[in-house]
Amino acid sequence: MLDRRPSHDDLIDHLVRSTSLQRGEAARVVLDVLAYFDETTEDFVRRRHRELQSGGAVNAEIFERIAGELPHRAVAPPELSLRQLRRIVYG
Repeated sequence: MLDRRPSHDDLIDHLVRSTSLQRGEAARVVLDVLAYFDETTEDFVRRRHRELQSGGAVNAEIFERIAGELPHRAVAPPELSLRQLRRIVYG
């Protein structure tokens, strides 16, 4: 069976032409960006919680900040309450 993953050669070519990136570097950037936007809301909330917590923030501050960041994602999820955010992290 043929591999049906979409090709991003046109985007990679554009990055090579418009930046100082080599083809391999441009391909890696494209894959990194796609992976970033493929992250689920739950994975985003857990990751940001870990990042902010490791930076010394406390939960009340963390969940307020995450709630403020979610609407600015490429595909914004429905509005989540602070309680829903806590449940994503702590179950």
